[in-house]
Amino acid sequence: MAFFLSIETATHTCSVAVHEDGKLVASSELHIAQTAGSKLAVLIDSLIKACQLTPHQLAAVAISSGPGSYTGLRIGVATAKGLCYGLNIPLISINTLELMAYHVKENILSNANLDRTRQIRLCPMLDARRMEVYTLQTDIELNVIKPVEAKVIDEQSFEQELEEGSVIFFGNGSDKCRNVIKHPRAHYIDGIFPSAAMMGKIAYNRWQTEQFENLITFEPLYLKDFLIRKPKEV
Repeated sequence: MAFFLSIETATHTCSVAVHEDGKLVASSELHIAQTAGSKLAVLIDSLIKACQLTPHQLAAVAISSGPGSYTGLRIGVATAKGLCYGLNIPLISINTLELMAYHVKENILSNANLDRTRQIRLCPMLDARRMEVYTLQTDIELNVIKPVEAKVIDEQSFEQELEEGSVIFFGNGSDKCRNVIKHPRAHYIDGIFPSAAMMGKIAYNRWQTEQFENLITFEPLYLKDFLIRKPKEV
């Protein structure tokens, strides 16, 4: 048996999970913005103890690699790397948007009422402020059709895709589409956010095939440069 620690800090939700051979053992989440820095280490320590494990029993650490919050990703990856260095175990990365698409395919899509005679695209979205989102597109088998990009949403967005078939939008960035994209083949799923609890099967498969990251060179997918905002003058 192999135990994995999964860490997800790409959004306002900070979550950790322990999986055994890809199956969820336990997880913990905090839905409070900017908690990764102060709470992540405590969450990890408490969860491992609750599972009656020690860190040295972990076979690998899996990290949600972005895109997403610059600060959250930086803290999550630094924590994951520190654990991997200290325990001499491999690091596994999972693209945050692909993780969301995997969750929808495995848990929701089979029950959706869709026109399956046309192409169906999954379009996970994360809020990138204003009318911009981080997104990618996959088919229903999770083959990437359009890679990760930062995209500004307007009434013309996804016109070609919606003419060709259905597009399923989900994630906290999809609310921006809901108000401007009202095509009959545009479908919206609420309540989808990346979580460490989702990461087990993907992490286990990558562990078995030794798809590990280089601890020295690995960086999360920030996608956009971090902007330091100057305080307003009084």
